[in-house]
Amino acid sequence: MPSTPLTPDYAALTPDCVLNALESVGFQGDGRLLALNSYENRVYQVGMEAGPALVAKFYRPGRWSDAAILEEHAFLQELAEREIPVVPALVRGSTTLHAFGGFRFSVSQKQGGRAPELEDRQTLEWMGRFLGRIHAIGALQPFKHRPELNIETFGEMPRDYLLAHAFIPDDLLPAYDSVINQALDGVRHCFARAGKPGALRLHGDCHPGNVLWTEAGPHFVDFDDSRMGPAVQDLWMLLSGERADMVRQMGDVLTGYDDFYDFDERELHLIEALRTLRLIHYAAWLAQRWDDPAFKLAFPWFNTQRYWQDRILELREQVALMDEPPLWSA
Repeated sequence: MPSTPLTPDYAALTPDCVLNALESVGFQGDGRLLALNSYENRVYQVGMEAGPALVAKFYRPGRWSDAAILEEHAFLQELAEREIPVVPALVRGSTTLHAFGGFRFSVSQKQGGRAPELEDRQTLEWMGRFLGRIHAIGALQPFKHRPELNIETFGEMPRDYLLAHAFIPDDLLPAYDSVINQALDGVRHCFARAGKPGALRLHGDCHPGNVLWTEAGPHFVDFDDSRMGPAVQDLWMLLSGERADMVRQMGDVLTGYDDFYDFDERELHLIEALRTLRLIHYAAWLAQRWDDPAFKLAFPWFNTQRYWQDRILELREQVALMDEPPLWSA
């Protein structure tokens, strides 16, 4: 692909830029643009003069290397070739990653669908079967250019960023510093109890919003956070409610999952640890994007006194939850 200097922000990504970018790879838009719900990247549904609308994703400058983006695209293609319901990037000019006006972008087919009904046991089992198939493929080879989800990348590095950039109010800093280190100690103990679980290629952010349901079943979308990590990372975000509810839900998911990939039950020790890491990482993600005007509009409650007070209480709750037995032993 051509070497193009990256624009420092999204200010230059005008509607004309989006349409011209698609035209540069042979897609003639009809002028209809719909911005889709995405903050990390900019994603648009684009009407075509001929054929159905397409989806164009413009990647946040500086987040991923070209090699890392192409590795995600290759994983999706690998899954699609095995008839797993994902949405791979379209190939144009022998590549799936393109450059225009300082931005890198990809184009894919539009996938419709609704949110999955996770209270339905058959739905959970169905999703478990496909996640088992995804992980069976994900375990065949590792990512080479994408990071691993672990204590360092999702816990220690985000903590260090927040503390180094003075996001925590001075009067809350001692309490936050204490509780985040207690929480990370709890995460380390959970990983130790799980016996150093293996890592495979994951979806990475498999919450219900990234699953589109049709009569044909689930379609897994937005692999932008795909990385190496323990298998349970793609399962625990499907759980909700009280402990008894989550035990039942995990059982339903694993009923389908185990048909295609063997789940290591020791990873059940990691559920609250991974939830803790996600909470820490999410706060740092907001902080790292705070110069993006879209974040100030979408997350006006971030970086307020109340926000950090709530994070302290949240981490204290997680410290207690990580001391409880894993779900399966209830």
